[in-house]
This record gives sequence, structure tokens and C-alpha cells, in this order.
Amino acid sequence: MAARKSYDAIIIGGGHMGITLGAYLQRAGMETAIFERRHEEGSAIYTSECTAPGFLHNLHAQYMEFIDWMPFYHDFGLEKLGARTLYPVAQSGIAFSDGRPPIVLYSVEKPEHLELSRKSIAAYSKQDAETFVEIRKKFQEAEPLMAQRCYSPPELPTPENPDPDYFSGQVMLDALGLPAHYAKGSSRAFIDCLFETPELRTLMYRKCVEWGTPVEMEGMGMGALMACFWLGENWRLMIGGTHTLAHAMVMAGVREGMDFYEGCEVVKVLLKGGKAVGVQLKDGTEVEARRLVASNADLKATLLEMVGEDNLSPLWRKRARDFRIGPSCVLASTGMALYEAPKFKSARHNPDINKTFYTVVGFDTPEEMLQYCGEAEIGKIPSIPGAGIWVNSLWDPTYAPRGKHSLCGWFFFPKASTHTREEWQEVKATYNERFLERFRNWAPNMTRANVIEDYFYTPLDQQDEMRLMEGDFMNGAMAPDQTGPNRPFPEAAHYRTEIEGLYLCGPYMFPGGGASAATGYNAFKIIAEDFGLEKFWESNERGY
Repeated sequence: MAARKSYDAIIIGGGHMGITLGAYLQRAGMETAIFERRHEEGSAIYTSECTAPGFLHNLHAQYMEFIDWMPFYHDFGLEKLGARTLYPVAQSGIAFSDGRPPIVLYSVEKPEHLELSRKSIAAYSKQDAETFVEIRKKFQEAEPLMAQRCYSPPELPTPENPDPDYFSGQVMLDALGLPAHYAKGSSRAFIDCLFETPELRTLMYRKCVEWGTPVEMEGMGMGALMACFWLGENWRLMIGGTHTLAHAMVMAGVREGMDFYEGCEVVKVLLKGGKAVGVQLKDGTEVEARRLVASNADLKATLLEMVGEDNLSPLWRKRARDFRIGPSCVLASTGMALYEAPKFKSARHNPDINKTFYTVVGFDTPEEMLQYCGEAEIGKIPSIPGAGIWVNSLWDPTYAPRGKHSLCGWFFFPKASTHTREEWQEVKATYNERFLERFRNWAPNMTRANVIEDYFYTPLDQQDEMRLMEGDFMNGAMAPDQTGPNRPFPEAAHYRTEIEGLYLCGPYMFPGGGASAATGYNAFKIIAEDFGLEKFWESNERGY
């Protein structure tokens, strides 16, 4: 389909953040189009039959922890468009190679589920069990405030409050009855101060990694708090594959009147008099943007290539060049079509570990987990091939043929640029075998004979296919100087650029990546302010 020559607003990139912004702009009265270089929208929110026919694998986005709060999901009625979810009771856990009791953390849907978490942790430490339950209960009370913070542009520094991110962290820690200085420490220090049990610490370290929170980096204590409590035990599974969420978002946009163009890569932001006035596609087509252009594409590509370094001030040119990507959010993925689901040794103490939504395997001690994280951060392929795995067919039979199972898992890995394409091909060909060799010490049935077909998805694959630069799902490292009002850098914190009419809405913006739709929603709030659009969020009861 040939592109129309003119729109009010043009979105570069059809990731879910861009779709979110576009749908709200269209609803607010702007004629909006999205140009996506791939054959479909959704980016990392997609599902693949990468192993064998009928086996569905969510190779990247998997846990829908934001569904309860996500404005887009509720404002556009995505459930009626096919984005339906399940809420497994046993949410996350860790098994052990010697078969000792697993730790299983359960959903927060019902009070009795929280009591199951207490019981599981108490097998090792009653004190840790009480600590976990007490903080989780307080977080449930504070969730509306956390959601409001996530779905609002970051508070900017003022002379009276020069570090609003730290201040809000102090307020949260105080509300939870935790010392304020925890925010200044590392994730490891935070977890070690809370919990004495090595088994629980190992699980919590891993949960930090899944959310891109470096374990040893100073100043990331609040990141650990979010990963271990707010963004845990509320995970939903998309029925029929994660791609159903992306499809529903696109359908919602089409229903509003948006236009979507696939296979249309934007290579240039057109400027006139210092203002963004349109885009140029790879085939040379130019499309006018009468009011604005917003980019969901990579930050460096947007500013340094599409806008062009010569069109940036020296400050913005330097800021864009200095923006760091990875390694804290870099993942590789495995996909396996199985005859039967894993059967863990630890299940003799609690069979729920065999049906836990997210299970950490391959690590028996905190030291092993720290070694694993440390190696990836310095560019080494982890020598311990452990993972966080999920077997979605245990809850939703559409993920695999009858009687079979579909397994996926995440590995914390080094950045794509640390290895050559040939070296990544070697990893792709061999790492699953290494993983299986270790896996069967935790679940004896996880032998090669149980695997029908398998697939390994490297950070380089993710960069090539989904434009997750370096394989970083945040498209930008999470660190104290790149979070809150410093994301991606202070001058761009409110989604505006120094180019009039050009906005940013990718996962490198606050609050970051994940299937939250937050950066697109927050960018809309800023654009609504700039253009005098209807402020939909002021007419609902959620407060954001």
C-alpha cells in the first residue's frame, strides 16, 4: 500500500510504545500514521513457531506485569479485541540440584496465596518469610501510587528538590518501613540486608537481572525493590501468545482511524527551518507531518542518523553519543519443543514447583548467580548455563500440540558487540546443549531425548530482528545517571527534543522498557500539553 503524502502526526517504529502514542493522538483528533520497517508491529511483543509447527514461543516479552495498571489496555478495551490473560497461582520459584525444598512465590490475587509464599520461605527462615510478606502487603497498598509514578512524566529537578528521583525513593522506603539509605546501595546490598536465606537471595538476584537492574551497581537499591516486590507475583500470561497483545493494540489503533505501514523503514527525519516536518522512507518516498514526528526507534539512530549530527547542537550531539546501551538489560532466549514438562527433584517437597510460571534453574547458591551476572557484564558468555524458564503450555494448551509442551527461557548475556557474528553462530549452535546438560541435574527428565526441536536466540539476533540494540530490551542501560529525570539524558527527560515538533517515545525514555506502554502514554501527555489536546487522563478515576 502506497503511503499517503500527509498526516498530522507520524510515528517512527511500530513497537508497542509507538502504537500507544499513536492511538491516543488519533483519539485526540490528529490524523496519525505509523511506519514500521518489519512485516508486523509489536517489536519484542511477539510469538514465534521457531522450533516445530504448533509450538508457540514468546522469545522476548513474556510476563505481563503491567496489565492491571496499563492505561492503553483499559482505555481501548483490548480484552475485547483478543488480548486475554491467565494469572497462574505459583508465580516464581527456584529449584535445586540436590532436591532440597524449592522456594515458590505465589500470586497476590488472594490473601491465602500470600500465605503460601510465607510457608514456602519459612522452610528456610521464618524471619525472611515475615519480611517478605510484610513488604509485599505494604506494596499492594502502595501500588496505585507506583502506577501513577510509572504512567506520568518524571518529575524534573528544582532548586528546592534537586534530586526528585532519590526523594521519591526515600518516600517509598519510608512508607514501607525501610531505611532510606537502601536507595543508595546496590541491589545485592538491598537484598542481603532484607534476607538471610541464601536460597531466597539467589532467586531475588535473578529477578533483579530480569528487570535490568544490575546486581552490584551502587545506587540501584530502588530498582531491586521494584523488581522483587512491585513487578513480581502479579505476572499474567497472554492466552494464545504474547503477540495477541500487539495484535489487539494494532486493532485498537485501526479502529480509531490510524494508518499502519509495514515494510516501510524511515531513514530520515525531514527538517525545515529547524522544525521536523516529515519523514523519508528507504525507497525515497517523503511523507509530510503537519504537526509532529515521534520516534519509537533507537535513540542514537533517531538523533545521530535520521536527524543527522549536523542538525544537532554540540550538547545534544554529545548526549546522544554518550548514551550507554547494555549490558544490564541484555538477554538471550531459548525455545524448546518438549514431549513432557520438566519434573524437578525439588518437587518432592512442593509439587507446585513443577507448575510455577517462572522458574530459576541452574543455580544453587548466591555466589553462582553473582558469578553468572559478573561474567555477562564484562563480555563473557556465562560459564554457568542457568536460566529463568517458563512452560506456558502448562496453563494454556494453545502453546503446544495436545500432550506436548513449549518451553522458553531467558539467559543474562553479554552485549551483541562483544562477539563477532561467527562467534554468536557458535553460541547459537552449542549453548542449548550446555544448558540441557546442566538442566537435567535439576530435572532428570530434561535430557536431549525429551526435546523435539530447539532454538537459541542471541542478543545479536534480537538486535537484527527487533532492533533491541545490543540485545538490550531497554535500548539503554539502567544506571543512576540514566534513570528517572536523567533518562535518556536530562535535556530530553520530558520526551521533547531540541528539534521543534520531534518527540521521543522509545524504551530508552522514562520509565524504561517492558510491556508497560508507559513511555508512549507519557509522551502523549507531554504532546497533549504542547498542542492543547484533550487530557483524557484527567477524566478517569485512576489518577493518571
